[in-house]
Amino acid sequence: MPKNRGAFSVEQIREAQLLYAVTDSTWLAGRSLETCVAQALEGGASFVQLREKGATTEELVELGRPLMELCRRAGVPFVVNDDLEAARILDCDGVHVGQGDASCERARALLGPDKIVGVSTQTVEQAQAAQAAGADYLGVGGVVATSTKPDAFKLEHQDFVDIAAAVDIPVVAIGGVNKDTLPKVEHTGVAGVAVVSAIFAAKDIAVSTADLLEAVKRTPFAVEE
Repeated sequence: MPKNRGAFSVEQIREAQLLYAVTDSTWLAGRSLETCVAQALEGGASFVQLREKGATTEELVELGRPLMELCRRAGVPFVVNDDLEAARILDCDGVHVGQGDASCERARALLGPDKIVGVSTQTVEQAQAAQAAGADYLGVGGVVATSTKPDAFKLEHQDFVDIAAAVDIPVVAIGGVNKDTLPKVEHTGVAGVAVVSAIFAAKDIAVSTADLLEAVKRTPFAVEE
């Protein structure tokens, strides 16, 4: 992995996994996505992924432009989920792909060496393959069962430990993460958590994000010796 991906160093990318906000407009109750992302950043979200299932490339580009500017002003990485063409047109910080989406190799080939590429994984083998293909971080989950990704399955505590130990790149835990479920990823070696509804379903997103950030900071992610 090179020293930098665009504006962000390896260490900055790792630190940005602490509280990773993943958008989902179905939780916004009529509020604008731009306003809600601005509030999440105000509350301390350290990474933002535009994930709007069913949106076209054109719609993602339109949604993404103001979000990218918000993130740039905040010094926070901004990536698009799945859609390599939307990420290329936006010239955002990168892309996040799943096992069934555009491959990590294809994402790196299209977007080049200066972009962040994240990959969803659920096994040690997938994690090691993603790292070998040039991934900068891994999204691993689910922590608990969740309606956001009904096709995903819940991993056990040891699964997170094993995956985080098998790679050198940071791992972010995703899938049903909120203040109540944070203990499930204690002492696993993850770098942080990715959150959807615990941020974007909140009535006061800025306050809820700030509260969650404080809880995340108190969570001992390091593996016990």
